[in-house]
Amino acid sequence: MSEDANRIECDVLVVGGGINGVGIARDAAGRGLRVVLCEKDDLGAHTSSASSKLIHGGLRYLEYFAFGLVRKSLAEREVLLKSAPHIMRPLRLVMPHDRGQRPAWLIRAGLMLYDRLAPREFLPGSEAVDLPRHPAGKPLKRKFARGFVYSDGWVDDARLVVLNALDAGERGATIMPHTLCRAIERHPGHWSATLQHADGCTRVNARCLVNATGPWAARFLQGATGAGAALRLVKGSHIVVPRLFDHQFAYLFQHPDGRIVFAMPYEGAFTLIGTTDIEYKGDLDKVAITPEEVGYLCQLANRYFVRQIGPADVVWSYAGVRPLVEDASGNAAAVTRDYRLERDTRGAPLLSVFGGKITTYRKLAEQAVDWIAPTLGRKAGPWTAHACLPGGDLYGPQPASRAVLEFEQWMRRQQAAWPWLPAPLLARYARAYGTLIEVLLAGRGSMEQMGDEIVPGLYEAEAEYLCRHEWATSAEDILWRRSKLGLHVPPGSARKLDVWLKARQAAPA
Repeated sequence: MSEDANRIECDVLVVGGGINGVGIARDAAGRGLRVVLCEKDDLGAHTSSASSKLIHGGLRYLEYFAFGLVRKSLAEREVLLKSAPHIMRPLRLVMPHDRGQRPAWLIRAGLMLYDRLAPREFLPGSEAVDLPRHPAGKPLKRKFARGFVYSDGWVDDARLVVLNALDAGERGATIMPHTLCRAIERHPGHWSATLQHADGCTRVNARCLVNATGPWAARFLQGATGAGAALRLVKGSHIVVPRLFDHQFAYLFQHPDGRIVFAMPYEGAFTLIGTTDIEYKGDLDKVAITPEEVGYLCQLANRYFVRQIGPADVVWSYAGVRPLVEDASGNAAAVTRDYRLERDTRGAPLLSVFGGKITTYRKLAEQAVDWIAPTLGRKAGPWTAHACLPGGDLYGPQPASRAVLEFEQWMRRQQAAWPWLPAPLLARYARAYGTLIEVLLAGRGSMEQMGDEIVPGLYEAEAEYLCRHEWATSAEDILWRRSKLGLHVPPGSARKLDVWLKARQAAPA
């Protein structure tokens, strides 16, 4: 292969395949810009798949007077829910009231403000509830007699990253996971980058560079330009335990130290509990929960739930480092979750992304490309607020409240269309893939045509789809990010799946 054959000319090089990077790549590609995105690991392998799985305004940010961030986040909730109703859904959260906390009237006032900071088309407002008479009260200790219920949304964060990358790719972007930006050089009119991957190196010349490397953003900026940046790295950890309740409400618990922890129904048989907020100074490639964090989360759950848990009950845990914009907060939990876009035109344009949260990723990307596009002479305007993500077009190409409110009806039609699929398997496919189920099942009319069941619940047809369309290359990619089958399969399943993947890679094309 000639050197020129391994060189790419593009308008925008995005370094970082987390939610902000793929969001920017998608928006820019949709405006006609030539985009290359590289990520040194799997898409969403770090912070973006280690969230609390919430699309939310950030109720607790009100006590820090972050009204702008809360308003911006609340405005995005229903925009996102309508764009991908298969991987997102409305969620009602219960906040038990403890006499040692803020007065009930103050919490009610805060929830009323939360309800009114942004328009709501289909999410119900907040209300006070008598917990002994409410389904969410049964798993709680009897001392919690009063509570409040409010609305936010749930999201499969790792799939949100993949769907943005998929949409970017369908619009012409080149998506390169497992590709390290090994070297970067700035020129007056362009950036030259060397991207290293398993097959060698690719040279990229880009008119604009986007630093969306998350926790690595300050380090990357230093290497690219020599400039410094103030980021505060805060680790958030979660635990998963066997199901503590059998309803679909989630909980917001407040610890006596003021921190907020969520407990949510997860993958049917489990409860997800998190998060912690701890300053982090360790290796960004080896982020993990500590025994102290496990104990902290178990202690808080035990303060509220009748059923007590301990470290031995934890079936899975995960941790991620959030790159937060540095401020004067002494408490890690109080550091702003808002983002900052830093623009640098001393030579070829550079945009660095600092901070942010999953709920505001689309708005962040829109604002980023609002600057990038005209800087590169492109006049196309914003478009993502009125576009579905892949698989989200249940009732047409435009996002619609109907797709959220009538998802179950759509799923029943899929059951009628694919009657040979077991109902639990079809339900999982519908939630994971939405209308992309037609791509996954194309040409198949029986379970025999799905191929071998590699591990319980994973057939060759799905594994092949994930490798071919969603950049999956390992068992971890498939079992823990493209799906959460890792929670449901027996020990040894990852090794068995990796054997299948290696055999697939070695097979002739």
